[in-house]
Amino acid sequence: MITNLHIKNIGIIEDLEINFNKGMNVLTGETGAGKTLIIDSLGIICGGRFSKEMIRKGENHSFVELCIYAPKDINAIDGNIIISREIYSNGRNMCKINGRFVTVNELKNFMSHYMEIHGQNDNQQLLDSRTHKKYLDNFAGETLVQFKQDYKNKYIRYNEIKRELRENYGDEKEKQRKLDLLKYQLNEIEEAKLKDGEEEKLNEKRKVMMNSEKIAKSISEADTAISENTIDILSSAIRALEKIEDIDKKYEETASSLKNIYYELQEIERDINSFREDIEFNEQEREEIETRLDLLYDLKRKYGNNIKEILAYGEEIKQEIDKIENVDEHNNQLKKEQEILEKQMTEIANKISEIRKQYAKQLSEKINKELVELEMKNAKINVRVDYKINDFFEDGKDEVEIFIKTNIGENENPLIKIASGGEMSRIMLAIKKVLAETDQIPILIFDEIDTGISGKAAKAVAEKLKNIATTHQVLCISHLAPIAAVADNNYFISKNVENDRTSTKIKLLDEQEVLCEIARISSGEVNEVTLQYAHELRNKKAS
Repeated sequence: MITNLHIKNIGIIEDLEINFNKGMNVLTGETGAGKTLIIDSLGIICGGRFSKEMIRKGENHSFVELCIYAPKDINAIDGNIIISREIYSNGRNMCKINGRFVTVNELKNFMSHYMEIHGQNDNQQLLDSRTHKKYLDNFAGETLVQFKQDYKNKYIRYNEIKRELRENYGDEKEKQRKLDLLKYQLNEIEEAKLKDGEEEKLNEKRKVMMNSEKIAKSISEADTAISENTIDILSSAIRALEKIEDIDKKYEETASSLKNIYYELQEIERDINSFREDIEFNEQEREEIETRLDLLYDLKRKYGNNIKEILAYGEEIKQEIDKIENVDEHNNQLKKEQEILEKQMTEIANKISEIRKQYAKQLSEKINKELVELEMKNAKINVRVDYKINDFFEDGKDEVEIFIKTNIGENENPLIKIASGGEMSRIMLAIKKVLAETDQIPILIFDEIDTGISGKAAKAVAEKLKNIATTHQVLCISHLAPIAAVADNNYFISKNVENDRTSTKIKLLDEQEVLCEIARISSGEVNEVTLQYAHELRNKKAS
């Protein structure tokens, strides 16, 4: 159950903290006071979408924090789970579960096990037949889970095969065109006889060729300087020191050092002379290098950023050619696998359909029972399961749609063509009541689910919500006195202006305040008559 909700800087909410309790919690208040913002905040903490326009004017971020008490949950610390989400105007989004950072998707998945929010959008979803299958499958529960998972695994592979068959050049002309192109590309790569590292060596040689005149001049100058001057000078210096090396050891050592330098210089001279060979290029060799580099550039433009990538692409082409040339055999293997999967999927889909039809009958009966109690005595719901022989869907071969007959003697028609707004609210509540008996989600939020109803129907809805609250924590925003009257905890939401800023306030009402609020909701004013009516409603709740 939710124990605490803290909201900052969302719309007109500046800083709001609410402590909720077990059972049925009803929130009432004047229009525009911020009731919807509280539901929006719960949607945000459940991983819902957030618009930066929701951030309070003058602030740069919004913050929502929720504390849930779940003593049996492995994620709980001392039974408490603290979830927070902070969103900044620049788009930065921080979500935490017990202090651990999580993504919005992780937050959404986590909260889906704890809380469901039902509002007028759900009534719109009820008009979408795609949601009807979801309701039925949720009602069937664990009975369907393994069958659906087995079917889905095969369905994924089935679609992979269908896609691969479509892409496997089923058209003979297209296949031949593709084959000719690949063979041309492979031939172009193979004829080039590429070698890894070749381009770097060619570029180095080209660089030398482009600077050959400059290199030749510098080498010549260095060679002349060494051979004509330095070596002769060193030779003279060595002979001079040899004349006195027997007088003192230091002269001998210096002469020895000069000899070493002399020999090294001779080696350097030989190296410089060998450099001359590197710059002996002819025009034909230069053209060959340029032509080769042009070829490499062209191949890189077509097939890869470097020789290694071009060679790798060549290997891919070989495999693709082999695949195309043997595509008929490969396609036959795929078709055989497809036939096997279709047979297996059909067998599983048949079991799924049998289970759905069985539970569809039970679901229809239970919803109809709830509708009687919700003042729709003549309405009859029929959850139809239509088995499609020639189709495979993601979750079987069934289409599921809710049909309704609202009055005796009328034909049964799809729900979308019959129900009014008030009827839709009651049908949705009936479905949620039935599903609540089987689901494991502990917290249910109802946002103005009483729209379009009044009188006896309103009292019936109130009793139904109260009944759900015996096994779930219920938070409900309502404008109806009968619903406010059956609450275990009543909260009044208001807004006030301070320093030219509007902000939302919330208060947990005591019994006398509850009576006054029920009186206000029922007629718009508080007097003896409306207070007496409020007393009567509360006494019925107590009984």
